[in-house]
Amino acid sequence: MIECPNCKNKEYSGALFCSQCGSQLTKGNDATQSLMRDTGSAIFDSAVIRKLKDMPSGVAVDEATVTLHVLDTGQFLPLSGQDSFTLGRLSQGQPHGPDIDLTDYNAYMQGVSRIHATITVEKGRVYITDMGSVNGTRVNGNRLEPHAARPLQNGDIVILGKLKLQAIIRY
Repeated sequence: MIECPNCKNKEYSGALFCSQCGSQLTKGNDATQSLMRDTGSAIFDSAVIRKLKDMPSGVAVDEATVTLHVLDTGQFLPLSGQDSFTLGRLSQGQPHGPDIDLTDYNAYMQGVSRIHATITVEKGRVYITDMGSVNGTRVNGNRLEPHAARPLQNGDIVILGKLKLQAIIRY
């Protein structure tokens, strides 16, 4: 666990942003540089992130882009090219795989279901839905009800079974 220098909230090791206040937890390290290289854009500073997190839900934003940061490995998974993405793992004989295959991140041993959750971008808002997974989905420690969409914010920690991801959302 690491501590946010701004609000002292505890975050999982590898998190880039505080899920409480939006402050950037790492500055200029390899993970940050990798994100900038992989996504082709700079990371928002903490003031911008706080402003986005405090934005009222009725505010219209044209679009949002989502990148998932795998906390255990430091790798980034940009989500692009469509409005909805299924997260899960491939299994032998499975007729349809997930859009984002987490098999390479030890997904089976981490308790990730074949079709575990979906992330949807709709009118500039980002939502996550647990698809009835066996081991559940948590956002910032709170377990999601199956098949009920929940808003996802920049910096949120998403746990699929035991696999920890951080949502990086840019508007």
